[in-house]
Amino acid sequence: METKKILVTGGSGFIGTNLVNELRSRGHEVIAADLLNNDREDYVRTDVRYYRQLERTFEETGPFDYVYHLAAEYGRWNGEAYYENLWQTNVIGTKNMLRLQEKNDFRMIFFSSAEVYGDYTGKMSEDVMENNPIKDTYQMNDYAISKWDGELMCMNSAKMFGTETVRVRPVNCYGPGERYTPYRGFIPKFIYLALHNKPYTVFKGHKRIIDYVGDTARTFANIVDNFIPGEAYNIGGNQDWEMDIKDYSDLVLDAVGCDDSLVTYEEAEPFTTKVKTIDFSKSIRDLKHDPKVKPKEGIQKTVDWMKWYYRLD
Repeated sequence: METKKILVTGGSGFIGTNLVNELRSRGHEVIAADLLNNDREDYVRTDVRYYRQLERTFEETGPFDYVYHLAAEYGRWNGEAYYENLWQTNVIGTKNMLRLQEKNDFRMIFFSSAEVYGDYTGKMSEDVMENNPIKDTYQMNDYAISKWDGELMCMNSAKMFGTETVRVRPVNCYGPGERYTPYRGFIPKFIYLALHNKPYTVFKGHKRIIDYVGDTARTFANIVDNFIPGEAYNIGGNQDWEMDIKDYSDLVLDAVGCDDSLVTYEEAEPFTTKVKTIDFSKSIRDLKHDPKVKPKEGIQKTVDWMKWYYRLD
């Protein structure tokens, strides 16, 4: 395997940290960039909203063969409450990165989201966004729209300037290392609240696939050796693992060791996709995506990590 020099923006985040470790384990030279001010090795403090900060990162630590652009404001309700941060980071930040890509000629892996499919009711294959008018996919929140904007900008840059980018659409990634906030996905929220004996709500009839971060990071790292410019990939768990969110909640309660007296069950949540059936066949074919950690095992590992992190043992 040929060693590459790689920049990972958002490299101190949950997925970014795991990806950096996976890439380094394969012998690549990796620089992590993020908002945090710390003294980690091979790390640079950078806010992607500001072109000059990104430019300085390239001047001082580049050139790079590949850039994984993860840096983003995450989540639907976070995007509503802090929409200025969302649009500046997810859209202006991506535009800044594209300008530097046009100048420096690196290959980029842009992190979009399966949220771009909105409330599409069929199987969510990558070509849904090409074959359906945007109004037919019912993107219901600013987070989803900002991620699709990022994809459109990548495609436009490729057409205008010949840049080479692969777009990835992660699906409900979870696992050890993900700290709780009210804006995270349902798995860390359920675990954190159950561990702290706090109530939470489960909406009936919603189905999802979750993806353990170790599996995700391996597939993301595989892109370096299987890079096909212009492609988009759904990356998530095994399609056979799709379950009702109530079933995931039951797994969390079993792993924590409590009953469902904490849980309030309600009908479908408004403004939220009920069933997301994702097609992962392209990432299996091109990126050797092969998830190993089943939901029960992954949830138990995440519970154990949260017990350690929050000093609950």
